[in-house]
Amino acid sequence: MTSPLTPAEDAALVAAIRAAEVQTSGEIRVHLEDTCPTPEPLDRAAQVFGELNMHKTAARNGVLFYLAWQSRQFAVVGDSAINAAVPDDFWETTKEAVLEQFRGEKYVVGLERGIRMVGEQLKRYFPYNAATDENELDDAISFGGDKPSSDA
Repeated sequence: MTSPLTPAEDAALVAAIRAAEVQTSGEIRVHLEDTCPTPEPLDRAAQVFGELNMHKTAARNGVLFYLAWQSRQFAVVGDSAINAAVPDDFWETTKEAVLEQFRGEKYVVGLERGIRMVGEQLKRYFPYNAATDENELDDAISFGGDKPSSDA
């Protein structure tokens, strides 16, 4: 897959992740791919969550933003501890805030907004502790979906 992001956009998203994570023990990742290989993007987001070992954080408080940019599919998924802590409508509210920007083709702005929203909740429920916290997952944007369904 070729990245739909310019280097500046990629850097802006990584900066947003780092700004959110500096206040929490939580971990945030963004994964982009061309098209979603499953009927439901939430199912694919859960698969990618596992592939990126996001379920292996000590506090089970990782959050993944998944975007299949060509097929225009998006999902956000959180691990068990953050999922149990946030209000019931949090994921849907976050998704809608991101999609509101996507509708205006402001993809980076949308993801930054979602990352800020998640960061606020992670800070509230999983505040940063200098004595114990470490960055458990790479902050870089991950990419996938470059494997065609029928390899020649």
